[in-house]
Amino acid sequence: MEKLAGTRKILEDSLKQKNWFTGLLEKVEKKSGVDRLYIVTGSAVVMFLYLIFGYGTSFLANLIGFIYPAYRSIKALETSDKADDTKWLTYWVVFATLSVIESLTDILFFWIPLYSLLKSLFFLFMMIPTSPNGAILIYEKVIRPNFLAHEKNIDKFINEASDLAGDFGNAAKKKAAEAVSQDFIGKRD
Repeated sequence: MEKLAGTRKILEDSLKQKNWFTGLLEKVEKKSGVDRLYIVTGSAVVMFLYLIFGYGTSFLANLIGFIYPAYRSIKALETSDKADDTKWLTYWVVFATLSVIESLTDILFFWIPLYSLLKSLFFLFMMIPTSPNGAILIYEKVIRPNFLAHEKNIDKFINEASDLAGDFGNAAKKKAAEAVSQDFIGKRD
């Protein structure tokens, strides 16, 4: 019970900070007469229930995983602190990796009950403001070791693909120049 009271105090304090969100909450609080803590809690409950029973919940889950991290990433880019840049870059690497995996296995995840709710909770776990958060844990325990184990092969593949694309581009440019030259010379005769 003590921990719950501490969490409530942290939430109340954060809802009294001055920013655009709390400014909006203040207006809603004044018009409705409902305390902002209850507005936020009620909104979270409605979103939670919608993720269980609603339609189009995958979009909402992706929105949850995108909106706040995108906002914080932009804010991080506007500071000179490298630590927040690294934190949010790590989040996006994990987010992208999971998005690719999900796109390949979507047919399986579709059948998992409450998948969108679980996905939303997972996104929240990845972005919690603790150190380390979920994204950093996943990166350090799963993605980084796999990347380091295969880095040389990945670099080799990328270099070969880049060379091949360059060769293809040069050949296409040469063919285009020949075609234009022949067309131009043919019209002059």
